[in-house]
Amino acid sequence: MAITVYVYVMNTMADWEASYVMAELNSKRFFKKDAKTIDIKTVSNTKEPIRSMGGLTIIPDCVVDDIIIHKDNLLILPGSNQWSELDHHNILIKAQQFLSCGAAVAAICGATVALANLGLLDERRHTSNGEGFLDMFCSKYKGKKYYVNDVAVRDNNLITAGSTGGLLMAKYILEYLDVFKSDTLEYWYSYFSTGDANAFFAMMQTLQ
Repeated sequence: MAITVYVYVMNTMADWEASYVMAELNSKRFFKKDAKTIDIKTVSNTKEPIRSMGGLTIIPDCVVDDIIIHKDNLLILPGSNQWSELDHHNILIKAQQFLSCGAAVAAICGATVALANLGLLDERRHTSNGEGFLDMFCSKYKGKKYYVNDVAVRDNNLITAGSTGGLLMAKYILEYLDVFKSDTLEYWYSYFSTGDANAFFAMMQTLQ
C-alpha cells in the first residue's frame, strides 16, 4: 500500500517552506532501492487554483474531504498569513485526527499557531518562530514548557518548524518516512545546509 503525503495549499502559502521535502518526495531521486511507495498530493478546500506567496498558481489534486486518515499517511501544513481564517478549520480537524491515530503531521511557521490554537502543542515538544511567538499570537497556548528553541523539532509523529526550518523539517520528514538510507540523508542535509561539495559527492557514493 502506498503512503500518501498530503500538502495543504492555501492562498498566500509560503511555498518555499515545503519545497525541499516536496521536491525529494516527488522526484524520488535519492530514494533507497527498497523505499516505500510515496504518493504526494496537494489538497485544499476546493479544487480552485490557489496563489502562493511566491506567485505560483497551484491547482489542488484533491479536497480536504478526500483525505484518508491512516497511520502511515502524513500531512504537511505550510505557513501562510491566512491560518486565522475559519476556512481552514476543517484541515486542522484532519490534523488532529492524524495525530490521534498515530499518523504524522508536519507544521511550519504560521501553521504552528493554528495547531497551538487547538491545544495540539500543549503537551508535546515543538517549536515555532522563536520563543514568545506562540504566546503573542495564540491566547490559548499552554505548551510553553515544551517549547524547544530550534528551527525544527520532531516529537514522534509531530514535526514542527519555524519559518527558517524548512530544510531541517524536510530531513525529519524523510527520516520519518524512511525513504533515504541513513547515510544518504545525513550527507543530503549536510550538503544543502552547508554547500560543501564533498558532502554531495559522498551522498552520491551512497546511492551506488
